[in-house]
Amino acid sequence: MTAAIIETNALTRSFGELIAVNTMTISVEAGETFGLLGPNGAGKTTAIKMLITLLPPTSGDASVAGYSILRRAGDVRRLIGYVPQMLSTEGTLTGYENLLIFARLYDIPRSERKTRIHNALKFMGLEEDANRLVRTYSGGMVRRLEIAQSILHRPQVLFLDEPTVGLDPLARKAVWEHIERLRNEYGTTILMTTHLMEEADSMCGRVAIMHRGKVAVIGKPDDLKASIGRDGATLEDVFIHYTGSELESGGNYRDVSRTRRTAKRLG
Repeated sequence: MTAAIIETNALTRSFGELIAVNTMTISVEAGETFGLLGPNGAGKTTAIKMLITLLPPTSGDASVAGYSILRRAGDVRRLIGYVPQMLSTEGTLTGYENLLIFARLYDIPRSERKTRIHNALKFMGLEEDANRLVRTYSGGMVRRLEIAQSILHRPQVLFLDEPTVGLDPLARKAVWEHIERLRNEYGTTILMTTHLMEEADSMCGRVAIMHRGKVAVIGKPDDLKASIGRDGATLEDVFIHYTGSELESGGNYRDVSRTRRTAKRLG
């Protein structure tokens, strides 16, 4: 069995009386694509923010690439990449200029920056568009540029929070083809959230379904489908079975507004 690269031990985060993530214990193997699924408000994004050290846990601990998120946060940050749901590129700069800023933030040596940026753009299929302003990019190109940013420092683990939100089917397919290349060619471990069950079913080796801050079930998509004892079950059926929730991409007013703004900016 492959060694775990992400492990959580009773990881918990509270906001006042609200327990957003409740004693989460999962293990993600090196090189796998792992999906974190659940209704809006289930705790997925909060869990990711703790794992990338943006948010301290209330209790419990976790390790990423062997480093505690509590005691070795700086080491964790050097070994991970993160693509948030909201946009993280600057439209008034070119693709190359966006990557140059990230290269400096990651302290990539000056002598290596040009080569690293060129390779990242080429890998994500953006080499010919490097000198275009990002505001002229399509939605799929913007997402690929954000992934290029996140892999400049060659992270061992890549965290993706709703990476295809607001994209049309063709752009979504292109983004996931490049993400799959990362895993296959570089052995990058990927932990992602998504509301698209078909995406999770086809891309993830295993998934964990969260409900009200707790992990309701974890396993391979096919095993989870078999677990509910229904012929022809889909991952959507599994989702509803374990959460009692119909799939939806909405949530509260803030969730809807944020998603629509993202979709609008992606074109």
